[in-house]
Amino acid sequence: MSEHAEAPSAAETATAKMNEPRGGAAGSPESSGSRDPSTVRENSAAGEDSGVSPPKELPKPRWAFLLATVGGLGNIPLAPGTWGSIAGLLLYAVVQVHFAPDNMSQFPLHTATLVERAWWALWTGVPVALIVAIAGTRAATIVANVTGKKDPQFVVIDEVSGQHLTYLLALAPANLDYLLLGLILFRAFDIWKPFPARQAEGLPGGLGIMADDWFAAVYAAIGIWIVRGAGMGLPLVMHHLRSFAR
Repeated sequence: MSEHAEAPSAAETATAKMNEPRGGAAGSPESSGSRDPSTVRENSAAGEDSGVSPPKELPKPRWAFLLATVGGLGNIPLAPGTWGSIAGLLLYAVVQVHFAPDNMSQFPLHTATLVERAWWALWTGVPVALIVAIAGTRAATIVANVTGKKDPQFVVIDEVSGQHLTYLLALAPANLDYLLLGLILFRAFDIWKPFPARQAEGLPGGLGIMADDWFAAVYAAIGIWIVRGAGMGLPLVMHHLRSFAR
């Protein structure tokens, strides 16, 4: 056989190169464009071993959410702050019923004086106010951290604390006139937030959530004292308020 028959021509060589698959042999993993399943599993295992994992949602302490929302009152879509204030009103009234200064054994059945009410406040009202304030601040801090919100609307333990403090600072008797007046005044000052209530909202964590309501309580209590100082002014004020409500 001649040398010209054995050696391929230049044209045949060029054609053969054009027909060769690109990127390696036809059967190689690279040329097929697919990944070996075993390689995928190895890479996944390597990622797990490296400790890298997707971010997990922070746990929600149930006691904190239960206390901050006052048993779910804060989840009521309509005026949750007012519902929280009503809970504070009921808290003050219940404590008065069980430890009533008007019916204590060391006093005859009569309307307690302001001095007697102050003594009652020291050993009943003040401890309750401190417990609500301290526990509420802690719960509000946890909820704010978990939700990432500065002052979640569903947190109403601050209204409970502020409303209870309103009556306590005013040494108010638990009758309908005083309870209703205190509720109206506290809600007004809580919404208005006069100095330094609005500035107190800038305090960190749950303290900023609670403190503005405490200042609103101080203003509301002063309002009750002013009405009380007017003598018979309270029944007249409440009469006008009821007439306006109608």
